[in-house]
Amino acid sequence: MKITAVIMAGGKGERFWPKSRTRLPKQFLSLTADKETMIQKTVGRLLPLVAAEDIFVVTNAQYAALVEEQLPRLPKENIIFEPCARNTAPCISLAAAVIEKKYGGEAMMLVLPSDHLIRYEDMYIDTLRQAVSVAEEGRRLVTIGITPTYPETGYGYIQFERDETLGRPGVYQVSRFVEKPDLETAKDYLASRRYLWNSGMFVWKTGTILMNLEKYMPSVYAGTCAIAAAFGTEGFQAALEEGYEKLESESIDFGVMEKAEEIYTIPGSFGWDDVGNWLAVERINPTNELGNYVEGDVITIGTEHSTICGKSRLIAAVGVENLIVVDTDDALLICAKDHTQDVKKVIENLKICNRAALL
Repeated sequence: MKITAVIMAGGKGERFWPKSRTRLPKQFLSLTADKETMIQKTVGRLLPLVAAEDIFVVTNAQYAALVEEQLPRLPKENIIFEPCARNTAPCISLAAAVIEKKYGGEAMMLVLPSDHLIRYEDMYIDTLRQAVSVAEEGRRLVTIGITPTYPETGYGYIQFERDETLGRPGVYQVSRFVEKPDLETAKDYLASRRYLWNSGMFVWKTGTILMNLEKYMPSVYAGTCAIAAAFGTEGFQAALEEGYEKLESESIDFGVMEKAEEIYTIPGSFGWDDVGNWLAVERINPTNELGNYVEGDVITIGTEHSTICGKSRLIAAVGVENLIVVDTDDALLICAKDHTQDVKKVIENLKICNRAALL
């Protein structure tokens, strides 16, 4: 069976402002010492399992030049440019319909975010192979959960139970998907050992997800199939621009996964990080003996447990701790570590003030 991958790359990465901007969002940034961008890493780690010509990217039309520059090995027809944002269900539905048309039959489909990091890539590929073997049989939907290590309130969770009828070690039946919890609920989830973090990674046959979309989101299914019918022709982009904005904007979790049957999860323990905000930088990069991560022209005196990213000018940090400092050409962020989730509020303020040049 043909194994394909769909990388969803339409996000804005607003919690990584001021480096992540509308014109250059997080997935196209390099946040690690090797200077590879997030989307380049996502594609590179897949190559032991999926050929480059079978990898698809769904992203915003304004990132066409970025995708072609950063991912030159991918066929141009495999890059699908959304004319507007419509959440993950239309994105996945369109990609599944396109893959069905391109390969003339049912294919295996991995659905992956573009801006996560994986520390143990061999273990990651092994987990995906296991998910493929589960999804090949019948009409199973498989999601990769992440074994939680602390009570995180910024992720959705997957409740699971053992399914003795499946007979596969390390594969569990999903009981339900739950939204981001408050801290006390997250602590209960962690203590119960029956919940995983929802990573947003899925594995299924194209026919399986399309069948479920037809059942639970018939208008999205019909609309994306109509667009995909023009794939491979000169009229595809026009059909996409005309039909995509009419689609219901909904997540695949709410639109399908919370309603479907035969959903299984495989816990992933491969060093996953969703790189959700500036706190991730010190997790994915080495820090010095004082717990600081510094980049650029930086002097620290009596400074501890801080992330300081400079650009062209000198940054001197004296007697501070637990700070995030990020300097760019036109903006400077200074943020307490326990308020990194609030960086998104800066974006909201800039929108209210009509300061589009800084978004």
